Amino acid sequence: MARHPVVVYPIAEGGGRRVRVDGTILGTAYSDRDLSEFLRRDGAQEPDEMVLSGLIEWREDPAHDYGTG
Repeated sequence: MARHPVVVYPIAEGGGRRVRVDGTILGTAYSDRDLSEFLRRDGAQEPDEMVLSGLIEWREDPAHDYGTG
């Protein structure tokens, strides 16, 4: 698991959501796959499971909604 709090920001105007771990922006995710990859690169042991868990703070918009569909 990632070592620090994970925050997924509201959907941006053009789609996608900014991802922050411990105050550092890791990038913009356009899917759960993108989010898992950011977490994997940050050192998460089980990034796919983490995305599906309640350990991520999803701000404003529904979890797993990236505004791309």
